[in-house]
Amino acid sequence: MSDTHQRGPGTGASHEGHPHAHPFDPDDRSAPGAGVVVADGVIEIDTRLGGWERVTAGYLIEGDAPVLVETGSQSSVPALLAQLENIGLAADDLAGVVVTHIHLDHAGGVGDVARAFPKATVYVHPKGARHLADPTRLVDSAARVYGPLLDSLYGRLDPTPSERIHVLEDGEMVRVSANRSLVAIDSPGHAKHHLGLHDSLSGVLFAGDAVGVKLPDAGVLRPSTPPPDFDLTSALHSLQRFAERRPTALALAHYGLLAEPLDILDEADGTLRHWADVAESAYRKGEDIAAALAAEFASDLDGVSEEQREKLEVMNGVHSNAAGFRRWLSVRDSGDGRSTSTG
Repeated sequence: MSDTHQRGPGTGASHEGHPHAHPFDPDDRSAPGAGVVVADGVIEIDTRLGGWERVTAGYLIEGDAPVLVETGSQSSVPALLAQLENIGLAADDLAGVVVTHIHLDHAGGVGDVARAFPKATVYVHPKGARHLADPTRLVDSAARVYGPLLDSLYGRLDPTPSERIHVLEDGEMVRVSANRSLVAIDSPGHAKHHLGLHDSLSGVLFAGDAVGVKLPDAGVLRPSTPPPDFDLTSALHSLQRFAERRPTALALAHYGLLAEPLDILDEADGTLRHWADVAESAYRKGEDIAAALAAEFASDLDGVSEEQREKLEVMNGVHSNAAGFRRWLSVRDSGDGRSTSTG
């Protein structure tokens, strides 16, 4: 476990805002479906993509109107629902589900979760809403990207009734209780349909993929720059917006709570600029971007086991990042006016 991946502020706090008692010890990781209390009224849920531990996370925010942040993939739904049941959440209790963006490892379970919790409103970025109502194009695109992995690892995405969907605008608040809300932060860069969520009570900022991927068993923080939407200028601006909010901790979907949030955001900024510089240099020379990235950052994985390397490659592979940089550079050079500067 890295020294920045640790239990956050408020660990062991009471849960008086939630109507259900926890039937488990949140510190007992051996307990099935136990979840982990990582901040005041924030429960981290390991959604177990592919059966892997500590790769994909969702977060239950407790209050009189509990909200789930991220569902994970459709293949993760059984593990997610089992843990929510163990927490004591009945079918009519969940008030809201928020996805940071509509990539399948974050939102693939939305349709299933909406069926399981019929009173929950589904919150999403304005540019993602239509794809939750009619996921045909999204799933077709994912099938081209993932191939056989779509069904064997991720699953698909069932539609959510349009009347259940609420579009979250920048700065809009999702009420969790009288003294708690989640503030939406428009944060494109990783994807144009990406938003962060800042918890007014704990101070935790749920960052989706905007900060990158830092698997606790692999250690290294990597940017996440997949096609087709990655944009460097937007991504750097989103990190700045997060920092301006002075969060108490960052909660990543991949994976977990990170203390020292301003240091992490500064690291994410510098790392993203470094990757972009290496990618652009290779692009200008007509060299293979993926090979250049792999060579430059190979030492980051020194001492990391093959199992953890495999997890990292699936969630945040060099080839996917390279493809995102290549598309960004190509679109930028086509004259759409996006800035090239990383300085």
